[in-house]
Amino acid sequence: MATTDIPVTGLFFAFLLLAIPVFIMHKTRLPMMRETVWSFLRMSVQLALAGVFLTVLFDYNNALLNVLWLSVMIAVAAFEAVRKQELTIGKLYLPTVAAFVIATILSLIYFETLILQGGGFSEARFLIPIGGMLLGNSLGGTIIAVSLFYNDLRRNEHRYISALSFGAQRTEALLPHFRTALKSALKPSLGNVAVMGIVFLPGLMTGQLIAGLSPMTAITYQIALMLAIYTSTTVCVTLAIILTSYSSFDGFGMLKKEIFLKK
Repeated sequence: MATTDIPVTGLFFAFLLLAIPVFIMHKTRLPMMRETVWSFLRMSVQLALAGVFLTVLFDYNNALLNVLWLSVMIAVAAFEAVRKQELTIGKLYLPTVAAFVIATILSLIYFETLILQGGGFSEARFLIPIGGMLLGNSLGGTIIAVSLFYNDLRRNEHRYISALSFGAQRTEALLPHFRTALKSALKPSLGNVAVMGIVFLPGLMTGQLIAGLSPMTAITYQIALMLAIYTSTTVCVTLAIILTSYSSFDGFGMLKKEIFLKK
């Protein structure tokens, strides 16, 4: 069964839905109207440009171009992860990039060799969408975890210093803050997983069903992908905290105040 295209008029009515949340924000005086409209306009432009580029990418299906685009995605994800935490980009960007690279590449290799078992995962139609889903979820988890880790540490620095003064190693003193950050980053994912298939159908599965794939094929892909996403997010968050910590503490184990942007 062929997939039904959405006409231009249909897309117009889709944008018209935005009038409802904007109206509610106006009536409740919630200062998010401009941010909401701008975010969706930006999304539309970015997706339109991505659609043009991906059409070319899928037609050529060149391994070098595929890897180059994935590298751009990783670079942008790492930049957004640091920028939205209000941390110094110069000091923490490269460690964050390394965390995304390691977590994403390892997950992709594992997915191709052991889950798809040579199913052509190096092709653009697999690499870009699945790599994007891994990065998108890792980005959300990393923003939550790293921001919470450093802000919690700054607020409760006396506890950290007390642990060090009683003979704890830096890793031991940081462990409670790390546990809090990792738990906060993973709980939303677990909440979604727990109700998946009952409360809602996830994006990949919905797209495959609309495209005409059998429900069982879509379910198999979704299960495998959710396991990969959860693992990739856990690894990325862990590495992001570990790797950024090397440039966030001085020789005495004290947190550097210059990693925080001045407000």
